[in-house]
Amino acid sequence: MKRILITGALGQIGSELTLKLRDIYGADQVIATDIKKNDSEAAQSGPFETVDVTDLKQMMETAQKYKVDTIMHLAALLSATAEAKPVFAWNLNMGGLMNALETARELKAQFFTPSSIGAFGPSTPKHNTPQDTIMRPTTMYGVNKVAGELLADYYYHKFGVDTRGLRFPGLISHVAFPGGGTTDYAVEIYYEAVKHGRYTSYIEKGTFMDMMYMPDALHAIIDLMEADSSRLKHRNAFNVTAMSFAPEDIAASIAKYIPGFEMSYRVDPERQRIAESWPDSIDASAAREEWGFKYEYDLDKMTHDMIEKLRKKM
Repeated sequence: MKRILITGALGQIGSELTLKLRDIYGADQVIATDIKKNDSEAAQSGPFETVDVTDLKQMMETAQKYKVDTIMHLAALLSATAEAKPVFAWNLNMGGLMNALETARELKAQFFTPSSIGAFGPSTPKHNTPQDTIMRPTTMYGVNKVAGELLADYYYHKFGVDTRGLRFPGLISHVAFPGGGTTDYAVEIYYEAVKHGRYTSYIEKGTFMDMMYMPDALHAIIDLMEADSSRLKHRNAFNVTAMSFAPEDIAASIAKYIPGFEMSYRVDPERQRIAESWPDSIDASAAREEWGFKYEYDLDKMTHDMIEKLRKKM
C-alpha cells in the first residue's frame, strides 16, 4: 500500500485506523473521507475530503484526485441502528459498497472492507463457528454483510479487483464512542465503570459474543492487506477473534481493577435478539494459516489498558 483512501474515516474503526496508517505510511499518503468533517485528530492530521459514499461520482473523483492505489471502505450503518432504519441501511451499506468497488475497479486499486459476525444467523453453528458455514442472518445488517462478502468475491473473480476482508467480532475501543452496534455494551461498560463504578447492561447475563480489542483489529487489517495474495484462499471475510465472554465476565474483569464495581441488567429485547442470533465463539484458523493472524490482548489485559486509558482521557 502506498496511497490509501479511507471512507468512514471518522467512525469507530476509521478514527484509529487512519492514525495508525499515517504513522506507518506517512500522513500525506492516507486520505481520510467521511460524510462531514469534525475536529478529531483523524480529520485534522492529514488530507481530508467530505465524501458521501452513496455518490459514485464524488467518490470516484476523490480517488482519482489523489491517485490512490488502496481503498479501505468502512462507511456503514451498524446492527441496532440498521434494524431501526432498514431501507436507509440497505441504501448506505450496499450502495456505498458497490460505489467503492466500482472505484477500485476503475483505479485498479487494492480493496478492503470489513464484514462481521453479524453475517451469521440462528442456524449457524454457535460454538467454534467454522470459516465456511451456513449463513442465514435475520437482521438487515447481517443481510448486508453476507451480500457484501459475496459482492467483494464477485469483483475479485469477475474483474480481478484485489479484494480482502475480515469478519470482525465486537470491537472495543477507548478512542471512539459506540455507534449503534449490538456489542457496544462492551465499550459502554468501561466508560460507566470509570465514571460511576456501575453499569446497567442491555445484554442478558450468560450471553456470549466474540470480541477483539481495537489495537489487534488494526494490526489484523494491515497484516491482511500486506499479505502475499497467492496465499489467500478465502480472500474476503476471514474469521478473526481474540476472546469470547458474557456480560458477567467483563464485569468480573473490571472488578479486579475497580473494586466494588456493580453490574445490573435491563435487557433491550431487540439487541438481545440480535445477540442470540450470533455465534458464541468462532474459529479463526483459516486466518492464522493463510496470512498469520495473531492477537495480543485477552480480556484482563484489555481491561487493564481500557481503564488506564479512559482514566487519562476522562
